[in-house]
Parts: sequence; C-alpha cells; structure tokens
Amino acid sequence: MPVTVLDERTALVVIDIQRSVIGLPTFQPTAGIVQRCGSLAKAFRRAVRPVVLVNVEWRPEIMLAPRADAKPPPRTPTPDFAKLADDLEADPASDIFITKRQWGAFYGTELDLQLRRRKVTGIVMCGIATSIGVESTARDAFERGYNLTFASDAMTDLFEDAHQNAINRIFPRIGEIGTTDEIVAKLRT
Repeated sequence: MPVTVLDERTALVVIDIQRSVIGLPTFQPTAGIVQRCGSLAKAFRRAVRPVVLVNVEWRPEIMLAPRADAKPPPRTPTPDFAKLADDLEADPASDIFITKRQWGAFYGTELDLQLRRRKVTGIVMCGIATSIGVESTARDAFERGYNLTFASDAMTDLFEDAHQNAINRIFPRIGEIGTTDEIVAKLRT
C-alpha cells in the first residue's frame, strides 16, 4: 500500500546510520540505504520538519545484558564507533541527536520528550537494522500513539528473512509503508 498522508507534524527518525553499523554484513549493500536516509534527512530539513539522528553507543559496562540464547557478536568499539555517517549531513543547529544504549531509541533516552515538545504526531522511520533498532523503536512509538510511516527502501538488516518479516508482517500492522520517493512527495503536499 502506498503512503496515504503524513501528519503536518511529522519527524524523521533515522536509526543507527553510523560508521560501525553501516560496516556490518547486511543482506543489501548499505551505501544505497545510507544515501536514501540522507535524502530523507535533506527533504525533512527543507520542509522544516524535525530530523532525529539516533546512534548507539556500545560499551559492555553500560549495556543491558539479560540472559539470551543468542549472544550478540563480540565487538571492540573503535573511537569512531558511534560517529554518524557523513551522508546524513548532520546539522547541529537543527537536528535532534539521541544516543541509545539498547535496541530501541525510546527506552532510557529523551526521544519522546523531544518529539512531544515539538508536538510531533507522526514519525517516518529508516535505518539499520530493520528487525532490531528500527522495529524496536517503531513498536515503542506505536504504543505511544505516533502515526508511523516506514521508508522500506531506506532500511536493511543482517538477514533478509528478518527484514522481510518486519516489512511484510509487523510494519503493516502499526503504520504505512512507502519508498523514499513517495515519502518525499508527501512532504511537498
């Protein structure tokens, strides 16, 4: 289904488009994903709509680590681990920067507060990984009553089946799905 409408007060939330994440072995090349996330950010800035750039800071001593059968891959964070991708052209004067320390961008951050202060009612989501950071944040946003739109061509995952499950089964139940071009066109109307 195409995107029907974007709320007048819609923000873009970009999940984990940072150096350490865009280097992961995703099922689609990340270069196109990063480029489309950057295009969305530019379009939202031109339309004077909020752009939220979320990154994850991964330090074992501050991460949640409940028991789980599948452990995350071992990582040694580099100094630029959390640095946002240059293609986002982050604007310190207007963008909202959120650092998360778990999958979802709402828990333990001020994301909801920043959106509510701007009277945001809708969120367009993009980023990596579809079934982890994007889906976790989207589920929390849905439970908080935000109208959701997903830029399906501006997200990817480590596993194609996980990406397809989110796109085909989860996202249609909590929002609308469209392409970057469709979403940018709706910003103009």
